[in-house]
Amino acid sequence: MALPSAWGELRVGILLLSVLGLLSARLAGAAQDSGSVIPAESRPCVDCHAFEFMQRALQDLKKTAYNLDTR
Repeated sequence: MALPSAWGELRVGILLLSVLGLLSARLAGAAQDSGSVIPAESRPCVDCHAFEFMQRALQDLKKTAYNLDTR
């Protein structure tokens, strides 16, 4: 029995990789659809999160400074 040529092995390998790629893409798409997705319009942007964090940090600093002044 003759061994398959290198070109035949390469074609089989490329076919196998493409089938695996398609299957993994389909599974990844199904996994994303099953979760709850929050629309982008209702999610605050990253800058808004940073602004709120900085506001809370400033309020904490003000409280700490006030507590130190009253001591």
